[in-house]
Amino acid sequence: MSPRTNDGEPEPTRPASARPVPASGTPVSGAPASGGPLANPGRPAPHPGPGPASEEASSDTKTAAEAKPGDPTEAASRADAPADTEAETEAEATQTDGDAGADAEVGHDAHDRRAGDRDTDDRGTGTGTGGELAVDGDERVAAVRRAGAAGRRWRAAQLSACAAMLAVALTAGAIALGAVRDGQNVPVSTAAAVSPGLLASGDLDSSITALQAHLRSQPRDFGGWATLGLAYVEQARTKGDPSRYPQAEQALKRSLSLRSDNDQALAGRAALAAARHDFANALDLADQALKQNPYSERALCSRIDALVELGRYDDAEEAAKTADERRPGVPVFTRYAYVHELRGDVTTARRVLERALDASTSPGDIAYVAAQLGQLAWNQGDYATALTHYARALAADENYLPALEGRARAQAASGRQAEAVKGLELIVARYPLPGPLVELGELYEARGGEGDAAKAENQYLLVDAWTAIARANGVNADLDTALAAADHGDRATALRAARDDWSRRHTVHTADALAWALHVNGKDTEALPYARQATATGYRNASFLYHRGVIEKATGHPADARTHLAAALKLNPGFSPPGAREARTALKTLEASK
Repeated sequence: MSPRTNDGEPEPTRPASARPVPASGTPVSGAPASGGPLANPGRPAPHPGPGPASEEASSDTKTAAEAKPGDPTEAASRADAPADTEAETEAEATQTDGDAGADAEVGHDAHDRRAGDRDTDDRGTGTGTGGELAVDGDERVAAVRRAGAAGRRWRAAQLSACAAMLAVALTAGAIALGAVRDGQNVPVSTAAAVSPGLLASGDLDSSITALQAHLRSQPRDFGGWATLGLAYVEQARTKGDPSRYPQAEQALKRSLSLRSDNDQALAGRAALAAARHDFANALDLADQALKQNPYSERALCSRIDALVELGRYDDAEEAAKTADERRPGVPVFTRYAYVHELRGDVTTARRVLERALDASTSPGDIAYVAAQLGQLAWNQGDYATALTHYARALAADENYLPALEGRARAQAASGRQAEAVKGLELIVARYPLPGPLVELGELYEARGGEGDAAKAENQYLLVDAWTAIARANGVNADLDTALAAADHGDRATALRAARDDWSRRHTVHTADALAWALHVNGKDTEALPYARQATATGYRNASFLYHRGVIEKATGHPADARTHLAAALKLNPGFSPPGAREARTALKTLEASK
């Protein structure tokens, strides 16, 4: 449902010896020396790289910009191995109230829930088993579903109860754990025991356990606190659990209180701000981190993300080129590809992603990049290729939720609705995020069986509950709200959310959301300029074309409407069960009236 962006994808953290370098084969002047502290943890696609590490240049690899068609040179290998698994450990020492801001972030209960990411670890570490996705005893989701079982006529009351229970379930068992103070007053650097290699291993839970133990004995390790904060950011994003963000914020604040100029914590705060959709702040924090360390991979990536999400595409492209020169690798390559996709340059986007996949060695990177290729293929209506890429992603990590969700979407578009419904049911049973909830609801409506209408309504109600929890934890959920509410909720709420989001950033996604919210509220004349702006960059998105065509039809532009409705169906005929159906109906009406 929500736009595909990189703000929710972490960057992989990989061992120093495996880091790629520019085509010259030599470290860039000014880059950290081999064995030196890592300027910035790499950013996994669905799990960001945590703390400091050493990095060294090895192997001649091409930057993303140098990846030309037919160029036999190998693409640079990824920058960081993914680090986000699913569960959390608890340390034993709790902190007093006065220190909650510094220490209360060392723990949280084990729970998962993110429809765009996997079960045990989000970014690519096939550690879980497929059975874990079954509808088991996930009390968090059970609580939400019980609350949302009634009808929308009790929407206000239900939403309050649903949100409250989801909040309780999300935080159930969460223990505020802190490091025991040892009386030292001199900040220390991260010890070898807290090597980011742990986070890169893909076992985020084990990494957090190790970090908690380390910080109990070394509470003034600013690098350790920064790494812990980044780990929490990844857990929140990959599991769809916004209640982790306050924990991440406290850990990062603790790191900065110990050393205010450490780029790891500044880059971590940039990643946190981006995850909360506070992109203006993310950009400012990324710039601060880069002043301390121009080669901080996480800061470089967060800067690209922020510029993309602020709609500053020219600046984002320049930032991607800079990042590609300084830190070529999977985190940068995937962002470089997305910037080109937003420009309509699908060929370059695909080529860069293919080279990134060739350079990927860890299960996490393979799953992440293959899923991105699957999404790119699905956007172009190439469902067979999309399913092939998703299969490769799931072979690397059978619980990688972006691939599971993408596979279900491609199955539905290919006419395999039963498989798609089953797959999405397994996902939302434990990861009730807006995207898969809306997709499942629409498939229920399209199926039209007994009880399907009520099931669909329940999915849409859960979206409201999730957005309420997200807002309570500092996440700007206006775009999610606008997209879901316009078609399946309160239209006035959709328009209010879309206007609010547009007031902060002008992207193709916010333009499309505002155009559609205006349309469903009967304001087509006002909607048309935004619908045109959403398609102005050349971004190939069937939903955008469909929305524009419908709005053009409503405003008396039949020729333009035919052009864009036909283009939507030609590009991706299965882009949305209700959308594709309505596009065909509208096109037939227009053709009949010619």
